Amino acid sequence: MDTAELLSQVRKIEIKTRGLSSNIFAGEYHSAFKGRGMAFSEVREYQYGDDVRDIDWNVTARFNKPYVKVFEEERELTVMLMVDVSGSLDFGTVRQTKREMVTEIAATLAFSAIQNNDKIGVIFFSDRIEKFIPPKKGRKHILFIIRELLNLKPESERTDIGQAVEYMTNAIKKRCTVFVLSDFMDNKDFSQQLTIANRKHDVVALQVYDQRMAELPDVGIMKLRDAESGEEIYVDTSSKAVRRAHHEWWVKYQLYLKGVFAKCSIDSVSVRTDEDYVKALMNLFQKRS
Repeated sequence: MDTAELLSQVRKIEIKTRGLSSNIFAGEYHSAFKGRGMAFSEVREYQYGDDVRDIDWNVTARFNKPYVKVFEEERELTVMLMVDVSGSLDFGTVRQTKREMVTEIAATLAFSAIQNNDKIGVIFFSDRIEKFIPPKKGRKHILFIIRELLNLKPESERTDIGQAVEYMTNAIKKRCTVFVLSDFMDNKDFSQQLTIANRKHDVVALQVYDQRMAELPDVGIMKLRDAESGEEIYVDTSSKAVRRAHHEWWVKYQLYLKGVFAKCSIDSVSVRTDEDYVKALMNLFQKRS
């Protein structure tokens, strides 16, 4: 993608997603992720009725009289987008690829974050950390993120969600809201890493998938290629038994994922590439409000 085309794409994404985040998600995002907790503000002299648990013993010892810590509600969030850039995201049969939808959702969340004066950062991952953009504020930062979403060329085609989540947990010290955007096609168990991450942060799973992952079309002999391993197989899609077996595998895998997210106490939403992701995000936000 040359520079002019990239700038044009960035602008298109900005216009669409900024409009969505300001018009549709106006209050929804804020109320869905307002669980900020309390942040230390200052110390002052102890007053009758103050909670003794708030006494700052270091300051008290220094001045020889009791001082307490004053806390205030944290107004700003730190938001981390964990974006899967593995090979399987390039698949799409209707309207757009999974990668294109993930880019739009990520940009929409990014604009929602900066309108709430939140910091936003991104971790791009495959089976390794492809790029880490530390959390910052501002439109210029968002446009840089969109440019990377559109233009990043991953070194690996494979997926390791657990490793990426573990990296995020160690890299981000302050509690934050984490959106994991992926198709979650990973044959390794990542439940332990998600559980640990969700104890420290507020983790949300956003699954993007194509309808052909759920239902094979009846088009005769079809060559299928695994985008991550490169393995190729021929499948007779005219066989009802084959199509049924594929659908049963998909249903079983979705149930497995739902079980993982429930076990980890993580909110999740699943959206198909030919569906309206706005509705899916609204449902997620309202569920959390």
